[in-house]
Amino acid sequence: MHGLVDQDGDLAVRAAWLSFAGGLTQEQIAERLGLSRVKVARLIARAQAQGYVRVFVEGPINGCLRLEDRLVERFGLTACRVVPSLSDEPLPLAALGPAGAWTLKQILDRKEVTVVGMGHGRTLAAAVQMLPAVSRPDMTFVSLLGSLTRSAATHPFDVITRLSDRTGGSGYFMPAPFRCDSAEDRAVFLKQRSLREVFALTGRAQVMVVGVGAVKRADHMVEVGLVSRAEQQEVLAVGAVGEILGLFIDAEGRPVDSKVNERSIAVGLEALRDKETIVIAGGHGKARAVRAALRTGVIRHLVTDEATAARILEGEAT
Repeated sequence: MHGLVDQDGDLAVRAAWLSFAGGLTQEQIAERLGLSRVKVARLIARAQAQGYVRVFVEGPINGCLRLEDRLVERFGLTACRVVPSLSDEPLPLAALGPAGAWTLKQILDRKEVTVVGMGHGRTLAAAVQMLPAVSRPDMTFVSLLGSLTRSAATHPFDVITRLSDRTGGSGYFMPAPFRCDSAEDRAVFLKQRSLREVFALTGRAQVMVVGVGAVKRADHMVEVGLVSRAEQQEVLAVGAVGEILGLFIDAEGRPVDSKVNERSIAVGLEALRDKETIVIAGGHGKARAVRAALRTGVIRHLVTDEATAARILEGEAT
């Protein structure tokens, strides 16, 4: 199973919580989880048979469900998945990796989805790494940003390659740097036919899956060459709190006024607006950045950890 937790076991517990703690009908659970009612009934029966359901139900999942509902209501999301924080790690890949893999699996199970745009980052890489093999030779994966970076951990092409291997589908990357040395260099790259063709393919994507970076915690971004230390300080000085697809945004989700934003090669926020755009992100210091991304108005589905979800909502109340 490539390191992924028992998916049906996880779904059984979640379905049981939605039924017995959340009070949802099987039809409502099926809609929420993207499953058939028959599947939901079997999952609940499994949870009962394996002793997961008792007369007195308590635990962190119930809190996660409440956070999901609040995030959906506050930011107008169509879906949200909050997973329990398993540890106090700065980047909770043990929680977000399986959750992201489950989300990707749900996408792959939808036969009507044939083109998926992918962002970058360690969280997305972990999700793809934990994804089980799914036969989708008709699926196309396309990178949403320049694919030439120094580190495989953030290499968009690496994510695309792994997805192609897992599914038997096709993968396309942007043959250009993540960020150019100047706006003039960027203009030259954008004139290349091969790059124009990839941008055209991103326009056909039905689903976009992206990560979010936190500017104040950008040491990793500096280390792997996504930004320089001077660029980090430049965008911080003009109010940047987060980064999405190479675009630095302020606390209200607006692109900051910085020439750094003019040198990245990636689809813009408007390219995400009419798509099913999913953010998979969380961890220490990420709440402000994820909240800013949600305020752009282009995010439809959020996958995050419990601690980050709580901090996002706490920030909304202040």
